[in-house]
Amino acid sequence: MQDIAIYGAGGLGREVACLLRIINKETPIWNFVGFYDDGKEAGSRNEYGEILGGINELNAITKPLAVAIAIGSPRTVKQIVEKITSPLVEFPNIIAPDTVFLDKENITMGRGNIICSGCVLSCNVHIGNFNLFDWAITVGHDTVIGNFNSLMPGVRVSGEVNVENANFFGASSFILQQLTIGNNTVIGANSTVVRATMDGKTYVGSPATVIKY
Repeated sequence: MQDIAIYGAGGLGREVACLLRIINKETPIWNFVGFYDDGKEAGSRNEYGEILGGINELNAITKPLAVAIAIGSPRTVKQIVEKITSPLVEFPNIIAPDTVFLDKENITMGRGNIICSGCVLSCNVHIGNFNLFDWAITVGHDTVIGNFNSLMPGVRVSGEVNVENANFFGASSFILQQLTIGNNTVIGANSTVVRATMDGKTYVGSPATVIKY
């Protein structure tokens, strides 16, 4: 079994710890050693494991370690990845055993992605790096998803959608077919996106429109 740690010891990190247990029940792969979290005291614990330290302690490891970054903010995930300098760290894809791939041979995926239970990926789907697919996500055919995107529970992405980088999709939001979601966009919970978005904007409602706050 391969040693793995989770970066982020909050609610999402604890959910990913549960996901590792589910994966191991199917096929024993991961030896979970604990959490890294810059906001919690090293040596403290939650119900799933010990806090091993923060970024400095992770960069000081002396043997290979897989790391899953379990943080919902795309910007924060990107910052953490850029700060991890140890060549001993690797970023595997963590995929729930019940994930449905309609055509697994026609799906590509980079590294550091987390796919939680209940997700469905159609055919000809291409995924980059460090994306979070929370519970019960659907991704339609011929969709391309870039890097550092966070999709919260129940998000539905239709076919032929192009999602670029560092976007946040609120719970149960819906992206219509053949749209482009650019960069650093926030889609509010339960919102329906019916046209291409502008970078750096927040969209809320059905149909989703730009808001300022």
